[in-house]
Amino acid sequence: MPGPFSRDRRSPDRPRPDVRPAEPVTVHFDDLDDLDDLDVLGMLHNARCPLLVERAWTGFRQEHGLRFDGARASAGVACNVVKELLTGYEAPFTRTGTCAVHLRLERLGSTRLTYGFRFCSADGATTYARGTRVQVRLDAGTLRPAPWSDGFRAAGRELLRAAG
Repeated sequence: MPGPFSRDRRSPDRPRPDVRPAEPVTVHFDDLDDLDDLDVLGMLHNARCPLLVERAWTGFRQEHGLRFDGARASAGVACNVVKELLTGYEAPFTRTGTCAVHLRLERLGSTRLTYGFRFCSADGATTYARGTRVQVRLDAGTLRPAPWSDGFRAAGRELLRAAG
């Protein structure tokens, strides 16, 4: 079934070797009654995958010096909103431990971007979910669309090159 990575001629469960994992994430689970990460069936709760993807994206931005100090007025490129999030779940994540999120930038426009993600096992052998997310950069004062900074665009080009 074609998805956001349909341009990849490899098996959909095999990561592209030129797409670098952005930020490995760990799912913590301490108690069978704790539903923060796993649901009552012992699977990763569907709401957790987008959060782990967000953490990977944040890690990528921070690696490139793009940080958020908590103030909207000084947020810079961190002042953005999610316009759309599409996630398809392919296999249940039924344990705690290390997993990986592979990111790739599919489109970088003047005020919005679309990135694809693949949430998978640490070795890349199993894909749990994949999808896309559209973000719009906002001006902190007006909350209207604003252009991405040159620094952000330079970091983004790295992921665009990885997408190939």
